[in-house]
Amino acid sequence: MSQRHEAARPTRPRLKPLPEEQWDPRTRELLAAAPHDPGGGIPNIFTTLVRHPDLYEQFMPFGGQLLGSGRLPGELRELLILRTAWNTGARYEWGRHLPLARAAGVTDADIDRIGEGPEAPGWADLQRLLIRAADELHGDATMSDGTWEGLAGHFGDAELIEIVMLVGQYHMVAFFLNATGVELESGFDVTGFAEGETNDR
Repeated sequence: MSQRHEAARPTRPRLKPLPEEQWDPRTRELLAAAPHDPGGGIPNIFTTLVRHPDLYEQFMPFGGQLLGSGRLPGELRELLILRTAWNTGARYEWGRHLPLARAAGVTDADIDRIGEGPEAPGWADLQRLLIRAADELHGDATMSDGTWEGLAGHFGDAELIEIVMLVGQYHMVAFFLNATGVELESGFDVTGFAEGETNDR
């Protein structure tokens, strides 16, 4: 994570999760359908975003499509998300997706090299292409011809669209998390996140 991102992060939440005693019937209905943690709690991202219920209601199906019903294999999806979390300095995003990445088959060795970027030794060719795509989208808001053509050798049109939209979605989520200062719930691991710096483009 870059020192620039660390310096810009708010030192305390600018928006806090909406307390349950302030939930009106619509809020209660919206949050009832949100993913819950094993203990039954609702993640802070949702109880904060629901302060804008109309936006929350539209946001959830799109995020659910990418995360739960997308065409990319889970391991590759989570690599893209973790690299995006690293690039944007989104500690919450990293911490929440680390267990999802491990469950999808991302190895600890892969997690350790995410912060090193696409040139780190040990990546498989497709992994390297995806990390490079995340970096190019982050820095240039596009992909180079070489990266696009490399990915097109592995994926069809729909998957290529999904790669771009996935990185864009998790940039948007990172902007929300970082700007509002949503706090990561206790018990979540941030291994590999704060130990290094990314090469900001």
